[in-house]
Amino acid sequence: MERLYPLIAKLVRAHRPRRTSEQDLIQTVYMKIFSRLDQYSGLVPIEHWVSRIAINTCLNQLDSERIRPEWRWSDFSEEEQHALECAAAVEERDIDGSMAAEVVDRLLEMLQPADRLVIQLLHLEEKSINEIARITGWSVAMVKVRAFRARKKLKKHLRDLEPAMKFAA
Repeated sequence: MERLYPLIAKLVRAHRPRRTSEQDLIQTVYMKIFSRLDQYSGLVPIEHWVSRIAINTCLNQLDSERIRPEWRWSDFSEEEQHALECAAAVEERDIDGSMAAEVVDRLLEMLQPADRLVIQLLHLEEKSINEIARITGWSVAMVKVRAFRARKKLKKHLRDLEPAMKFAA
């Protein structure tokens, strides 16, 4: 442990996700090393084998944080913080659900029929990408691309709608 610690610490520092504790990752690497000692063949130096485990552990941690990111208040700009505060204030006031549904309907009307279909199936009916591909006859890649582009258009339309909604309120 003492001989390998400097190597593991150096690798963890170089590849560690920003929100993960260095010591936690080092302990995880040691746990993986000890649990997999039977897999070490002895054909390569132990440092090579340990470095592979350390790097893979860090990369796996990066992947898991990318999939489920954790956001902290300081990660947002002042504008984003203000927008989040406004959204939280709206939720606290318990706005009428029908008003929110009207806004969603209005936004969906602005989309082309194929884009509207993808958004409705994916987000409102919560169907999987594969189910949508089967229903529409499109490829999985096309469904993903169309959904991405449709969401982008919705965001643009929402930004365009926001000033009008402020004046109406």
